[in-house]
Amino acid sequence: MVRFNTFSIVAYDADEKACGVAVASKFLAAGAVVSWARAGVGAVATQALAKVGYGPDGLDMLASGMSAEETLAKLTAADPGSAERQVGIVDTNGGAAAHTGSECFDWAGHVVGDGFTCQGNILTGEIVVNAMASAYRTAEGELADRLMAALMAGDRAGGDRRGKQSAAVMVMKPGGGYGGDNDHYLDLRVDDHLDPVTNLAELVQAHHLFFGTPDPSDQLAINADIARELQTMLIEQDYMQGDADGTWDELTKQAILLESCSDYSGAVDLYNQVTIHHQDLCTSAPLVSVKVCLYLVYSQRSSLLMISDTVVRTIAVNQRAILGSQIS
Repeated sequence: MVRFNTFSIVAYDADEKACGVAVASKFLAAGAVVSWARAGVGAVATQALAKVGYGPDGLDMLASGMSAEETLAKLTAADPGSAERQVGIVDTNGGAAAHTGSECFDWAGHVVGDGFTCQGNILTGEIVVNAMASAYRTAEGELADRLMAALMAGDRAGGDRRGKQSAAVMVMKPGGGYGGDNDHYLDLRVDDHLDPVTNLAELVQAHHLFFGTPDPSDQLAINADIARELQTMLIEQDYMQGDADGTWDELTKQAILLESCSDYSGAVDLYNQVTIHHQDLCTSAPLVSVKVCLYLVYSQRSSLLMISDTVVRTIAVNQRAILGSQIS
């Protein structure tokens, strides 16, 4: 059986009531096997010579009221192959526990912290899990961002010593999924890529862009330069005809609304996500969300970071999108 030679982090955030897993490996679609989480219960990462049953069985034990440590002890005690397993578990009471079997391939080990645990095997060294733990402790933003910060730190520190192939991040929170009737807040995977962790980080940014809650601090007053930039984007995408003259007129407003309603890759909700709020369309000092500009650029299949500095200032909002002043 092929081993999941992997580095991962499992964590629980009490403020968000969210639990999650992030993982990377030189293995096809590692997230499909390693990552397990359930809102209001906890999370499990099972790897090395992975016993997949550790995932669902572990979550059931946590749901029954067992702690992370109790769950880990019961799983490994019943498993004759535990020496070849590696697993990390968190519960929703801040508990965390990890196991690295004596027969896991070097370097293998784990770091357990307050509400999280980082683990890995066949790594370039102990520095990988230490870097992950340090990054998670110091990162800001929501749980998904801190999980990604840890994964990126592990990747930069050397990661899997065989190379790179896949990465995944999963976050569950009560009612956090699309439409609010499920708990799947975020579940993203890069199954086969030369630089999977970087690619996954871009997907997390895209998820925040399309599904995140707008922040009033992301809004800029629409002056002539911004209006001209928006008009140029709209004209290039055939949502508007005429010249980009910088006039914030009714034609431009309607083009923005048309663009935001269009069906591009399962386009986002017009009123909640990336467009100008209706009340702003009619004010003497209209505002445009940074997300509008980003969405227009993203829908051109360009880099999320490539946007003119005449449209947005350099900002970092909960580390969701760090925008440079590159000229598109």
